[in-house]
Amino acid sequence: QVQLAESGGGLVQAGGSLRLACFASGRTFSPYMMAWFRQSPGKEREFVGAIRWNDGTTYYTNSVKGRFTISRDNAKNTEYLQMNSLKPEDTAVYRCAAKKSEFDSYDYWGQGTQVTVSS
Repeated sequence: QVQLAESGGGLVQAGGSLRLACFASGRTFSPYMMAWFRQSPGKEREFVGAIRWNDGTTYYTNSVKGRFTISRDNAKNTEYLQMNSLKPEDTAVYRCAAKKSEFDSYDYWGQGTQVTVSS
């Protein structure tokens, strides 16, 4: 069974940066796509971005384009989310997720890491 674990959350001032990591452990890991989602109190879970594992193609929601960058290290089974120019509205619990094929849902989820951006 694949397990995902995030790290790197914390408190940062507006305009600052954080880098989140998502490590995948378990049996041989070869996802089709890995993604980041976030959720803040009272709001629905929001797709942040994703990366196609085999070729590194990335996708982002409009609100983070130009500020956030997703990357991966295949050898380390790790996905990263580099967040720059953070805003208070980026405050949320960030969770990574993975799916095995293009038509699957995200079946594997991490526990989440809190990101708090102060104004």
